[in-house]
Amino acid sequence: MSSLTEKDRPIVQLLLNAGTCPRCILRFCCVGSQMLYRHPHKDLMKDLQEFLKNNREKEDTVSWDVADPPCKRIRLEDREEGADDVNHNGAIPQIPEAGDGNAAVESSAAKVCNVCLGILQEFCEADFVKKVCQKVNSADYQFTSFVFSVSLPPQLSVRERAAWLGVKQEMRNLGLPLAKDDIVQLKEAYKWIIHPQLSEELGVPADGKSLFEVSVVFAHPETDEEFLDSFFNFTVQSVFTRMAVIKALEKIKEEDFLKHFPCPPSSPKKLCDAPEIQCNNGAVFVAGRYNKYSRNLPQTPWIIDGERKLESSVEELISEHLMAEFKADSFNFSSSGREDVDVRTLGNGRPFAIELVNPRRIHFTAEEMKRLQQAINDSSDKIQVRDLQLVTRSAIGRMKEGEEEKTKTYSALIWTDKAIQREDIAFLDDIKELKLEQKTPLRVLHRRPLAVRCRLIHTMRSEYIDEHHFRLHLKTQAGTYIKEFVHGDFGRTKPNIGSLLNRTADILELDVESVDVDWPPTLAD
Repeated sequence: MSSLTEKDRPIVQLLLNAGTCPRCILRFCCVGSQMLYRHPHKDLMKDLQEFLKNNREKEDTVSWDVADPPCKRIRLEDREEGADDVNHNGAIPQIPEAGDGNAAVESSAAKVCNVCLGILQEFCEADFVKKVCQKVNSADYQFTSFVFSVSLPPQLSVRERAAWLGVKQEMRNLGLPLAKDDIVQLKEAYKWIIHPQLSEELGVPADGKSLFEVSVVFAHPETDEEFLDSFFNFTVQSVFTRMAVIKALEKIKEEDFLKHFPCPPSSPKKLCDAPEIQCNNGAVFVAGRYNKYSRNLPQTPWIIDGERKLESSVEELISEHLMAEFKADSFNFSSSGREDVDVRTLGNGRPFAIELVNPRRIHFTAEEMKRLQQAINDSSDKIQVRDLQLVTRSAIGRMKEGEEEKTKTYSALIWTDKAIQREDIAFLDDIKELKLEQKTPLRVLHRRPLAVRCRLIHTMRSEYIDEHHFRLHLKTQAGTYIKEFVHGDFGRTKPNIGSLLNRTADILELDVESVDVDWPPTLAD
C-alpha cells in the first residue's frame, strides 16, 4: 500500500506553497506506487487538494492499493528521536490548519516546479513522448526492446537537497517525527511515468538489459549561473558533473548550506530544455577469416606522418561492405596477429573480428551473411574472406586467448650468398624446438618497446631449389619474427639461418600458411 497519511500533511502544504509539482510532493512523501505517478497532473493536484481538506485525524486519508516492485531510494536522514517527537500519550502533535488550499493548488499548478524544474510536469505529457518517438523512428534503427536513460542538470541535486532541508525544518518546528524513509529518485519516478508511454508508442518493451538506448539530456540555462555562483562558495571546481555535485554536497554542513540556498528552493520562470534526444545501438561483432594474396597490401591503413603510402588495406576492403550493410557509425578491427605488407596469408586464412559501432541494422540471416561475404570477395582479387558470421563480444576473447602459445606455419624463400648443395641444408630438417632470443627488430623499434623475446621454432623442413635458393617451411611459436630469424637482423636474433649455415642469408618471400587458432567456427559452404 502507498498512501498519504496525516504525518504527510505539513510536507504537502509546505511544498505546494513553495511551488513544488504534485509528483515531486509524492516523492518527498516517499510514495512508491508507480501507477500513482502515472495519473494526470491535474488529477494529482485535485487529490492533494482533497487530502488537505480532509479530516487530518484519519491516518489513510488518500490511499491507492497498487502492487509495485520495490523502488530504489536515496538515503537521506536518520530518524531524529527526542522528547518533542510525540506527545506523552503517543499521539502526533496537532498541525496548524492549512490556508486557502485552492489558492495554493492553483498557484502551484501554474508554476514551474521548484525541484524538478518541470521534468515531472511537461516532459511526462504525450506531446513530449511523441517527440522522442519521432526522433527514434526517423533514425531508422532495428530494435526489439529499449532502455531509457536520462541526463539531469547538476543543479537538480542541489534543489533536491534544499527541498529536503526545508521539509526537515518544518517537521522539526512542528515537533513531528522525521522517519528514516527515503524520497523516490527523480529519475526513477520519471521512468515509471515515461516507460509505459514510450513502450506503447514504439511497440516494444522497455528492458534494462536492452542494447538499444534512447537517451534524453535535460538542461536549465536559467538556473545555471545562479547555481554556479552559489556553489563557488564551497568548491574551487569550474566544471560540474552531477556526480561531482553529489559528492560536494556530502561534504557541506547543513548550516552552511542553509546560509547560501533558500530551503525550499524558489521557482524558476522557465521549464527545462531537452536539447538532446539521442539513440544508440549496442555494438555488433562480425568475425571470419581472411586470405591476403597481394604482396603490396597492408593489413591496416599505412599512413606515415599523415601521408597514406598505399591506397587500401585488408581492414578497409572488408569493413567498407560491413559498414554499408550494418549502417554503423564506425568500426574497430582486430585479428589474431598481423602480417607485413609484403607477406601473403594463405591456407585457411587469419581470424579477424570487426566491432561495428552504433549500427542501425542488426538482424542478418545466415543467407544474408553469405551474400555479404560473396560481395566482399567479388570486390577485390587481393583478399578473400570465409566463415563470415555474427559473434558475441565475449567470443572475440577466444581469438586472443593464449595467443603466444598458438602455432603458426610459414613458407620462406631464402637466398644465400655462397653456393649450397642439398646436403648443406638437410640438417635443418632434424632441428626440433630451437630456442631463439630476439631483440625487438630494428624495423619495428619505432613502435614497439626494446626487449628480448624468447621464441621457439618447433620444426623446419627445407626444399632445395638451386645453388643460391631454397624454400624453408617452419612451424613456430606465434609472435616469432621470421624475417629476422632468416637474416639475423645484425645479430639481434640468435641463432639464425645465416649463423646456422655459416653464410649470409636473406629472405625473398614469406607466406603465412596457417594460423592455428580454432576460431571462429567453420561454416558449411
